[in-house]
Parts: sequence; C-alpha cells; structure tokens
Amino acid sequence: MKELLTNYKKFVDGVTSPVSKDYELMKERFDALQAAGANMPRLLTAGIGLASEGGEFNEIVKKIAFHGKEYNEDNIFHMKRELGDVIWYWMQACLALDLDPNEIIEENVKKLEARYPGGSFSVWHSENRKDGDI
Repeated sequence: MKELLTNYKKFVDGVTSPVSKDYELMKERFDALQAAGANMPRLLTAGIGLASEGGEFNEIVKKIAFHGKEYNEDNIFHMKRELGDVIWYWMQACLALDLDPNEIIEENVKKLEARYPGGSFSVWHSENRKDGDI
C-alpha cells in the first residue's frame, strides 16, 4: 500500500500544472490575468465561495435524504440561509466578470428553451444535445 501511495504522489505531482505548485509562477499568472482584465481576487472569492456554500446546502439535503434529519421549518430555514450565501457568491461572480445578473438569467432561459422545445423536460433532449449546447 505504501508503494501505491508513493507512486500516486509522484503521479499527482507530475500531472499538476507548474502554476499550481509555485507561488512565483502563480503570482506571474495572476498578474497576466489581471492585465488581461480578470479580477482574480473577486473571481476566486466567487469560485471558492460557490463551491463551499453549495456544499453546505448539499450537506443539509444529504442529511435529510440519507441520515434521518427532519424536513422541518428549522432545516428549511437553514437551507434558505445557505441559498442566500450561494447567491451572494453568485453576485460576486457577476461583479468579477462585469456581467448583468439579469442577462445571465435571460441567457439561461434561452439555452434551456432551445434544449427543451416546447418548454418540457425530456430525457432524450437532455442526453442528445445540439453542437454548442454546453
């Protein structure tokens, strides 16, 4: 087992980008991204925050679904608060990318209307997407 983990450690290090392993290279990359117009502090805040808060929301859902946690007003309120945190970080992403939140919702509606003609979900359309449907 020790050899397996040692080999895996070497493998993981080998397939990790240099920017992910070296502070100076990361600073250079962030400087280049900032020069290109990226707001990296806000973008990182949004990305990490969305993952974290989405995870906190999912933790409650998991415990309700699989661990016997009650589906009650207190837990619904807890999920409501986590969703508030999710939308806060979503707005950070909008700010980082200089995007109008309304346009994001409008674009999402257009995407889903094109994917699901007639406005109804179907497994076939879900799994057989047109080119460019991401």
